[in-house]
Amino acid sequence: MLISMKQLLETAQSQKFAVGAFNICDSLLFETVLRCAEKEEAPVIIQLAPPEFEYVGESFFRYMIAEMEKSKVPCTLHLDHGKTMSDCVKAIRCGFTSIMIDGSELEYEENIRITQKVCEIAHCVGVSVEAEIGTIGSLESSVEGGASDIIYTVPEQTVDFIEKTKVDALAVAIGTAHGIYPPGFVPKLRIDILKEIKEMIKTPLVLHGGSSNKDEEIVEACQHGICKVNIASDYRKAFFEGVKQKLIRTSAFWTPNVYDEAIIDAQKVIAHKMELFGCIGKMNLY
Repeated sequence: MLISMKQLLETAQSQKFAVGAFNICDSLLFETVLRCAEKEEAPVIIQLAPPEFEYVGESFFRYMIAEMEKSKVPCTLHLDHGKTMSDCVKAIRCGFTSIMIDGSELEYEENIRITQKVCEIAHCVGVSVEAEIGTIGSLESSVEGGASDIIYTVPEQTVDFIEKTKVDALAVAIGTAHGIYPPGFVPKLRIDILKEIKEMIKTPLVLHGGSSNKDEEIVEACQHGICKVNIASDYRKAFFEGVKQKLIRTSAFWTPNVYDEAIIDAQKVIAHKMELFGCIGKMNLY
């Protein structure tokens, strides 16, 4: 069941759980995520950042949309970190039900301006819009981009931003970074900032860079207003490590043999994340 992210997150917000948003870049990862969601009876967001979008090519989305439309679980096809109007329009044209316009590295007023324009276009055709204020950090393992320094979201600014843009979801910066954290680096989520934001606005909140954070911090964030958590690095690391080990151990060369264990390894990570988000078994709420 392919639906808009606005519909997906409104239910998550009212029922106090979060939905996992998993980046994919090929059919294997797409099937890995979607089949895991179906097994766990969990709503799911499948997303691609612009480099991933360009890699698979526009014709790929006909296959994705067909599979998502016939799936038993509620799901959303989302553009992650669109940077330009062109990124967003291409995604809408390809059938995405949700897009992100990320103007977080622009001047605040310019972020508002481009977000307003994207919302005007997207909302006319029933497509949801996510935006971001504050900046998410970026590590070398990330393709989603980000800033070298994290700028925390100013809670008071979220009220003005929501009123002027009418976005459907807002990504907030509370201390995460895209990618796998290096050894010795211990991120600390600013739950105090998140609580302030939740008191000020009713818009569903998004946590980017959800990989590698402590489980208990992710659970706490979901208890205090986070309705969507982005995951890419954690489950893809498990997948490709599984492929590597299988090739080293067996020299497999027939596709199912190469990937079978990697898919299981990745799905264990996905299911664990879904358990943290509280979305397992929530399919029937839609």
